Amino acid sequence: MPDFVVAIPARFAASRLPGKPLRLLGGRPLVRHVAERALEAGAREVWVAADDPRILDAVEGSGVRGVLTSPDHPSGTDRLAECAALAGWADEVIVVNLQGDEPFAPPAGICAVAALLDRSDCEMATLAAPILDRATLFDPNAVKVVADAHERALYFSRAPIPWDRDGFADDMDAGLPAGPWLRHIGIYAYRVGFLRRFAALPAGQLEQIEKLEQLRVLEAGFRIAVATTPEAFPPGVDTPEDLARAEAHLQSPA
Repeated sequence: MPDFVVAIPARFAASRLPGKPLRLLGGRPLVRHVAERALEAGAREVWVAADDPRILDAVEGSGVRGVLTSPDHPSGTDRLAECAALAGWADEVIVVNLQGDEPFAPPAGICAVAALLDRSDCEMATLAAPILDRATLFDPNAVKVVADAHERALYFSRAPIPWDRDGFADDMDAGLPAGPWLRHIGIYAYRVGFLRRFAALPAGQLEQIEKLEQLRVLEAGFRIAVATTPEAFPPGVDTPEDLARAEAHLQSPA
């Protein structure tokens, strides 16, 4: 395994679930669960980059570092770029961006995305999982990705891609046709030097249309490596309903 750090962007003012990092899951703040998953992955350092000191209080004593960042960052990437500067990481350090709403992120997946970047010639790396049902393929909240034969992303979209012209035309209500359907998992790895460069890029037209920040990288001509996750990533927490499902998942027998 390469040496890597994990940075967790955590924003208190989440629009659909205000105070999300501090919402309780199994009696403990959500952000603390995420931090523990990162520690289990064996990262050299784990940092929580927060916009509110209460979030840093929630991870105190957990073995992770906390840093207070500007509340005005438009994205998690910008927040992590400030975190990298405050932490003093060198340009070649591999950073895994683990979203602060992924309490069940498997440590094997965190390790996998760092290893993918380390062996790749791409500027960035991410993971995907096979889509097994039609509902997910057509769900705009489930981001899809297509990749080339060399594990490089061709495009990310909220639409079903690739479009099965014949299969979908025959019967839109039929089962899922055989195909390379992949759901993108929102975990990323990059070296600090590229993280800074990414944060400085202007938003691209594709990003603004799809509302997918990773399209900024492709539109600017950089490459994103994509590999299948070694373990499933259960859904993250973005709404009160998601939080209720996460609580049920946590309480269910293994």
